Amino acid sequence: MTHPISRRGFLAASAAASAAFLLPARVWAAPSATTLTATTRTIEVAGRAATVMGLVNAKGEPGLTLDPGQRFRVDLTNGLDGDTIIHWHGQIPPNAQDGVPNTSPMLRPGETRSYDYAARPGTFWMHSHIPAQEVGLLAAPLIVRSEADLAADRQEVVLFLHDFSFKPPEAVLREVAGGTGMDHAAMGHGGAADPKAMPEMSGMTDMASMKMDLNDFEFDAYLANDRTLDDPDVVRVERGGRILLRAVNASSMTAFWIDIGAVRGRLVATDGEACVPHEATRFGFAPGQRLDIEIDMPADGSALPVLCLREGAPQRTGIILAPARASIARIAGTADAQHPAFSRNLDQETALRAMTPLMQREVIRRHNVMLDGSMMPYRWTINGRGWGDHAPIPARSGERVEITFHNMSMMAHPMHLHGHVFQVVGVGTRRIAGALRDTVHVPPMNRVTIAFDAGEAAPWMLHCHHMGHLETGMMTELQVQA
Repeated sequence: MTHPISRRGFLAASAAASAAFLLPARVWAAPSATTLTATTRTIEVAGRAATVMGLVNAKGEPGLTLDPGQRFRVDLTNGLDGDTIIHWHGQIPPNAQDGVPNTSPMLRPGETRSYDYAARPGTFWMHSHIPAQEVGLLAAPLIVRSEADLAADRQEVVLFLHDFSFKPPEAVLREVAGGTGMDHAAMGHGGAADPKAMPEMSGMTDMASMKMDLNDFEFDAYLANDRTLDDPDVVRVERGGRILLRAVNASSMTAFWIDIGAVRGRLVATDGEACVPHEATRFGFAPGQRLDIEIDMPADGSALPVLCLREGAPQRTGIILAPARASIARIAGTADAQHPAFSRNLDQETALRAMTPLMQREVIRRHNVMLDGSMMPYRWTINGRGWGDHAPIPARSGERVEITFHNMSMMAHPMHLHGHVFQVVGVGTRRIAGALRDTVHVPPMNRVTIAFDAGEAAPWMLHCHHMGHLETGMMTELQVQA
């Protein structure tokens, strides 16, 4: 039986959590602690004011940027009317500070909780681990700079993506679960796929002949740094200079392409981990993933639109990189044709290589993890079970573990493992020495294998980062024993 991941369910999970993993309601931090507040804020979308949630720092700005070597020493205050819990996506704190409801109590309105751990450098983000709150934009960038970042002759630009609805987040999730967010029947979708038709079983990765579900909901807008292309974020940059674009897909249900036109960029990091530079003009990423892309600005001083294309649909958003006195052309928020599906295959993933791969070790434990579900009824499972009925995946601290995700459904799943960095070591039937990640995109009717060394002995969440799938149960735990 699948149990929805609701606020009520999260509260119940929190109440049942072992006391050994609970944080006190208030731990007094050192005077150098940074403040962070979960609150509401007002943005403008398509000429309309919208009240959304957000995580703001002491200056009232979204997100945090830490200097090289700076600890994540943060006092988090809940300024919302209801309970919340904030997860530091991609960071590896002690399990008790991970910000998830299976091991930590909810943060009640007006309460402050302190966190203190060694921060990992790279492009990360932070978000509520309550699906409706993430749909409501309770998220922000978390950038941890390194000494190499300081030494590099380049300007850093953050690109933070959201999908947005004027409807209350709870209504969005109800419509998705009820099948009214999109007309899936008219699209010819809905049933679970036939496992015998899996292209990866025969070494194929082309899904062109098969029907896929790409988007569960028609959002009202797609935001880049809280803005649409009607009034984009124009970032002033140096003529001919080098940019490090720190891109975060913080959307709740949408995969995007980053398109930089005729300019070739270099993907230099995935999910905060350096990779061998991969050149392209278009890069795809799923919810929860991050891409660091180096871009050399045109020598003629022209502006460069960085467009973010919704997969399988014509909508787009983006920002403009503009030197002084550059002409800025207006760009429509809808293209003339649908953008291709990022979820179709793993060509980009297969091409990536970690700059510093995992050390070669014997694999002690292997798990096959089945991802399944359908649009009608809207139900998504891991190994045939939903959250609350889940069977934790066992591991022992220090073991080299491999997990193969078999996606038996007709929708992609961005699978996120808490508390660990893993390497992509297999796509379909092919073994590779791929990128390091914390969130991997598993296409429909395909499989992806990851490898990692099991960390702290604790229950670590493992789930799909599509909020509709998470809300309806697509979550389990990696249970690491000492």
